[in-house]
Amino acid sequence: MYHMEALAPALAIGLGSLGPAIAIGLIGGRAMEAIGRNPEATAKIQTAMILSIAFAEAVAIYALVVALILKFV
Repeated sequence: MYHMEALAPALAIGLGSLGPAIAIGLIGGRAMEAIGRNPEATAKIQTAMILSIAFAEAVAIYALVVALILKFV
């Protein structure tokens, strides 16, 4: 019984952080490609990249909150 209680938060944070991790990698890679193709637009690309990474990271934070709720409630 105890093992299942420990498994739920682990799965929540594990699976909940998988999508944002992939998204952040893709965002960073595409931003580097865009900067390589058009170095003059670095500031605009970097701003959009940081904003997109912040939104993707927010999903991981939501998964962390759900995992903590599952663990302590």
